[in-house]
Amino acid sequence: MIGVISATESGGRAGARLAAAWPARTRVYEGPVREAFERAFRECEQVVCFLAAGAVVRLAAPLLAGKGVDPGVVCVDEGGRFAVALLGGHGGGANALARDVGEVLGAEPVITTATDAVSVPGLDTLGFPVEGDVAGVTRAMLDGEPVALEAELAWPLPALPSNVGAPGAGASAGAQLRVTDRTLEPALREAVLRPPSLVVGVGASKGAPVDEVLGLVRESLRAAGLSAPCVRELATVDAKRDEPGIVEAAGRLGVPLVTYTAEELADVVVPNPSDAPLAAVGTPSVAEAAALRGGGELVVPKRKSERADGRPAMATCAVVRRPARGRLAVVGLGPGARDLLTPRARDELRRAAVLVGLDQYVDQIRDLLRPGTRVIESGLGAEEERARTAVAEAREGRAVALIGSGDAGVYAMASPALAEAGDDIDVVGVPGVTAALAAGALLGAPLGHDHVSISLSDLHTPWEVIERRVRAAAEADLVVTFYNPRSRGRDWQLPKSLALLAEHRAASTPVGVVRNASRPDESVRLTTLAALDPDSVDMMTVVTVGNTATRAIAGRMVTPRGYRWQGV
Repeated sequence: MIGVISATESGGRAGARLAAAWPARTRVYEGPVREAFERAFRECEQVVCFLAAGAVVRLAAPLLAGKGVDPGVVCVDEGGRFAVALLGGHGGGANALARDVGEVLGAEPVITTATDAVSVPGLDTLGFPVEGDVAGVTRAMLDGEPVALEAELAWPLPALPSNVGAPGAGASAGAQLRVTDRTLEPALREAVLRPPSLVVGVGASKGAPVDEVLGLVRESLRAAGLSAPCVRELATVDAKRDEPGIVEAAGRLGVPLVTYTAEELADVVVPNPSDAPLAAVGTPSVAEAAALRGGGELVVPKRKSERADGRPAMATCAVVRRPARGRLAVVGLGPGARDLLTPRARDELRRAAVLVGLDQYVDQIRDLLRPGTRVIESGLGAEEERARTAVAEAREGRAVALIGSGDAGVYAMASPALAEAGDDIDVVGVPGVTAALAAGALLGAPLGHDHVSISLSDLHTPWEVIERRVRAAAEADLVVTFYNPRSRGRDWQLPKSLALLAEHRAASTPVGVVRNASRPDESVRLTTLAALDPDSVDMMTVVTVGNTATRAIAGRMVTPRGYRWQGV
């Protein structure tokens, strides 16, 4: 929740605009400013103040408890020109909030965090818990000093500055960044990243107290020299998914509870099977089997809880270290305009250590990459090669982004990448605005009813198959969007397809022709099925042919949501 506070009429109007834009995210605090600020500071994760920066500093100072718990605070000036991330830039999300506020109000975001100002990743923004001398190591990164990277676990990290590298590479390093799940006391100028490498399997008798379950888990980790912040999940059998002690233990640890069927666990080979869980829930092992179900190394075999009164143990646990997995994000960049690139796509581009893509698409977003990002680019016609390269880089344990235009899953890179990728890497799909949607928005509402997209390129699909699909769309009275409609080497497929549609639609059927949608040289034409000149179309064009209900209204192409419209 974002608290909104203002002291003047103009600030109140700006705050109302913010609340109207984010009705589910905002809460406007009224009344005396000091009281309103104190309430918002206590009750909200973030606060936006339409006040002078000095006033906000004085209001916040007595309330500060620590960067890990304080809300992010953004201050907007009286003229609405700047949105300043004043407090909690990373931990409180104020940097991102300042950018969001700027987009709504037309204000320029001011990011005061040093790492963000120079596009160096903050150690507390990498997605992992971090311990130790974070400020000292961050300063070394910013100052260009050598920083040794000790990665005991090869977890995928975003691009790091060139002065961060393996020990022994170049000058000796006075600062160190360590990636490990072992417990240790960080030295001066040493920071420790805690990757989510550990899975804890738990079993419990009915009614097992949460303190017994949680105490066993924590003691097992401590005895093995393992860090609790590295626990990614608790795992157990389906029959225990609602066991209060297990559910609350997962909640207190701040991790999800994952459950498996007894049959799934019975298939896992474990070193310490037992007849008791077999009789109770149908599997010879719960704790070890649940921890091992996703693979990995058993680092803590089954342990039982100990009770001070000598009664039988009610909880068991085991710990497995999961191997590090590379990460492949398949990112759709949209049709080309920067403001149609989604925030999630931006985040994934900045999370990547390696970027793979078509050279012209790389040029579109090169400025969004972090310094140190390795770019692998190639020209037209190398889609399968790019997919193989991206998957191979991810298999090496790296964080990889594979980019494509529009939506990555529509005539783009997701299909060849997923055909190449196995279950040995993590794959994330990031949707984008497709060419059909961008063109449709420019034309009006041509996709208001059932529609289909058909590529007329026969490079990968035989023409006989394409023709059969066009005929089916024509007979089904679907609105049709043609991708790849015409090139210098393919000049007859579009006229043929239009002729097939004309067998079922009037010559006056509206047709939209959009070239380079959302780009500076975009062009938009509304014509008819009879009047369309195929020679005016190229590979950068999207052609949308209406159905029998589509009409041209006030220069816009409109397909009604139903057929009962104007007598149709």
